Amino acid sequence: MGYEMGGERRRWWLNRSAMVVLWVVVSLGIWACLHLYIRRVSMRKAEEALVSMCEERARMIQDQFAVSVNHVHALAILISTFHYQKHPSAIDQETFAHYTARTAFERPLLNGVAYAQRVAHMERERFENEQGWIIKTMKHEPSPMQDEYAPVIFSQETVSYIEALDMMSGEEDRENIIRARATGKAVLTNPFRLLGSNHLGVVLTFPVYRSGLPADATVDERVENTAGYLGGAFDVESLVENLLRQLAGSQDIMVNVYDVTNISEPLIMYGPQQPDGYMSLSHVSMLDFGDPFRKHHMECRYSQKPPIPLSAITTPSGVFVICMLAGYILYAAWNRYDNVKEDCRKMEELKVQAEAADVAKSQFLATVSHEIRTPMNGVLGMLDMLLDTDLNLTQRDFAQTAQVCGKALISLINEVLDRAKIEAGKLEIEAVPFDLRSILDEVLSLFSAASREKGIELATFVSDRVPEVLTGDPGRFRQIITNLVGNSVKFTEGGHIFVQVHLVEHSNMVMDVKSEAHINGHSDEQDHKSNKTLFNTLSGLEAADNRNSWENFKHLLSNDASQNGMPGDSDSGGVTLIVSVEDTGIGIPLQAQDRVFTPFMQADSSTSRNYGGTGIGLSISKCLVELMGGQINFISRPQVGSTFTFTVVLQRCNGSAIDDAKRAIPEPLPASFRGMKSLIIDERPVRGAVTAYHLRRLGIAAEVVCNVKTAINMLAGQNGYSKSYGKQPNLIFVEKDSWSSGTDAGLRKQLMQHKQNGHSVELPKVILLVTSEYDKTKTSFEDGVIMKPLRASTVGTCLLQVLGAGGVQQRKQTPNGSTFLHNLLVGKNILVVDDNKVNLRVAAGALKKYGANVACAESGKDALSLLQLPHKFDACFMDVQMPEMDGFEATRQIRLMESKVNKEARNTGREGSEKSEWHLPVLAMTADVIQATYEECLKCGMDGYVSKPFDEQQLYQAVAKFLLSKPEQ
Repeated sequence: MGYEMGGERRRWWLNRSAMVVLWVVVSLGIWACLHLYIRRVSMRKAEEALVSMCEERARMIQDQFAVSVNHVHALAILISTFHYQKHPSAIDQETFAHYTARTAFERPLLNGVAYAQRVAHMERERFENEQGWIIKTMKHEPSPMQDEYAPVIFSQETVSYIEALDMMSGEEDRENIIRARATGKAVLTNPFRLLGSNHLGVVLTFPVYRSGLPADATVDERVENTAGYLGGAFDVESLVENLLRQLAGSQDIMVNVYDVTNISEPLIMYGPQQPDGYMSLSHVSMLDFGDPFRKHHMECRYSQKPPIPLSAITTPSGVFVICMLAGYILYAAWNRYDNVKEDCRKMEELKVQAEAADVAKSQFLATVSHEIRTPMNGVLGMLDMLLDTDLNLTQRDFAQTAQVCGKALISLINEVLDRAKIEAGKLEIEAVPFDLRSILDEVLSLFSAASREKGIELATFVSDRVPEVLTGDPGRFRQIITNLVGNSVKFTEGGHIFVQVHLVEHSNMVMDVKSEAHINGHSDEQDHKSNKTLFNTLSGLEAADNRNSWENFKHLLSNDASQNGMPGDSDSGGVTLIVSVEDTGIGIPLQAQDRVFTPFMQADSSTSRNYGGTGIGLSISKCLVELMGGQINFISRPQVGSTFTFTVVLQRCNGSAIDDAKRAIPEPLPASFRGMKSLIIDERPVRGAVTAYHLRRLGIAAEVVCNVKTAINMLAGQNGYSKSYGKQPNLIFVEKDSWSSGTDAGLRKQLMQHKQNGHSVELPKVILLVTSEYDKTKTSFEDGVIMKPLRASTVGTCLLQVLGAGGVQQRKQTPNGSTFLHNLLVGKNILVVDDNKVNLRVAAGALKKYGANVACAESGKDALSLLQLPHKFDACFMDVQMPEMDGFEATRQIRLMESKVNKEARNTGREGSEKSEWHLPVLAMTADVIQATYEECLKCGMDGYVSKPFDEQQLYQAVAKFLLSKPEQ
């Protein structure tokens, strides 16, 4: 074994050494490739620079040459004008020599200029007599007889030696003259050595025409009108030298200028006869001197090979060093590979154990949930059945107390399970239509008794801009509101709890710089509220969040008033709501505000001891708000109160969804009050606005005044109020705070006078609004008393009682109430399957209570035997977790039987049978709220889901869609 391990280690070291050598070789290869690449890039840049410099020099040579040609052209025009058009001529040799000497600076490239006149053979004798000399050839010999001559008559002093010489006597000059007068352009000779400077140069010949030659003249016309020829010698070497001297970098490049008219034998015009320098890199630029018959170009090259850039050495070297460092790091990592691999193996084992523990935790929670909820289902079910019997007051009180405690335990279990779902990432948000205002009314009804006992003002307000029906998760939204309002009720002994809902884009409740210091526990702590100071809030006590002031609330009310009717529910798109829950409780201590949303944390030990609770509600609320696309924060001031604010993103609904959601409302609002008018007497404008909001939901127009005296003046048409104030109010709502001794008599007197004057047929009903049970005493003047918190449904019920059957039509029976559920289930045959006998009794008792015929089975196999086709059952409530055969498998077997029978019926084509298609509605009934999800139920063929323990509303929602339209067999 030791030999084998030693050999393995040697092989390991050999492999590692080979990898190190290979790494070094690869790094050197990278260095070489990068070096060659940088050198190639450097040479490409040098080539581009050479091209740029060469093109620039060629352009400048052309420009300088063109300037000189233009001056020669101007001189030709001068001669044509003053020599041939003036009689006698205005130019002679002295004048020409003097003028050309004075303007020589304009022609720096020309050694000199001269003018040769065209003389025909017949005019030779007269011409020589006029000039006083004979025409000579280039060799200074008398010119032989020929058709025409071109003797020089005017010359610059620098070339005065050519005076009287016939330019036509030279073969190349003669060709230039003939080409120049035929084209009308300047033409050049081949390069030759100039006299005097011995530099290479060319002779420029330019024709001079008599006046009157048209622009589009033919060649014959040009020849006929030729008067003479103006010529000049260009010093090409001086031209190029001067330009190179002026340009930077001229010492780095070498230039050769060639006449390439005959490309096979180019004539050098500038530069060494044998080109030297760095010949591998050169560039040729074409030169255009204006002669269409001759071609020239300039060849540029570096005087020496461009140096290797420093970056071609430093950069590859740096990369090589980096590669070596990377290799060292990899080498060190490889040394630790065995240890890391072992650690990874251990981590994999720990991961498997953690995943198993997570699965075990979920299974444990599911099992605990099932095991606790199963007996609780029996307890609550039996208590519900007990409360339906005849009990005395003491017995009923005991049973109701036990029922409340059981429901509290179920609520605690649900919170713990919700927290477990959130941690596991398995909590999903539904998207169903719901009435937000109805949900808020339901939450208020949960805490109405506690708020009345404490004398707390508990109220809700929803902006008219918020759509009536929205799509979202109503259960989770209700859970958030319930947690926040429940905490406020728990920690508030007096004052108010105010829930507001607005659209974010129309709300002024936005974080500003001034309030940032108070958010989430960074506010300045104050000692106590002043009982002498009244604030413009719901209860008159100071609130923690100054942004919820009356000024902001009034601004929101004015925005709502400017909108006609409810918002467009048919509009599609998202709706972002901002919800605030404001209370005047004890507030949150500064040292505890940072851990408010931490699970199972209380402000201090005394909080749980004095007020109870687990400290999990706010943590769950925060998670739910984030799942609904919003955020939650709070402002709290000790001994002043707290304001929790959160946002949620919901969706608008279409028309059919809105109608369905309205039909599912437990207590639909009566429509018989529409068109009525009311007067609200309340000294607190916020509270008055809340009352008016609930009345508007019933279709009642509301006017708010601050006291009884103002109301009397309004009815009497005094103090600026017009007597034509409008229709006599049908209802007068008076807050208990605004009601004092003697005011009722004054108000009654004014109402009686209003009636005697013929302004109304009957007196309006006066209704007193009270907060506490102690204020519920009714006097002879009030027609009714409404206990707060206000809900539109309770206000409607009270008004029905006050106005009587003759005032408005009574409300119809709610479709999902007990009576309708009885009508829905009466005579229906329902099978209940559960392995727990107590649960069987509870479920059977709940269904029999509404008139259903119930059969029971204690296992899935028993259920299958009872459901052999054909059977008489209209629905089946199936428990999920049962021995031998669970509810899922039993449902699959039921669907398989139905599928076979339906297929046989379709194949045989039987008609008129009792049932053409068999499909029994199967509803899951389980206490396992984690594993038995709605999707799992649908997957096995179930039609719905009912969690234990179920109540009347849950039962109605489960069976209504299956039995509502099912015909009697």
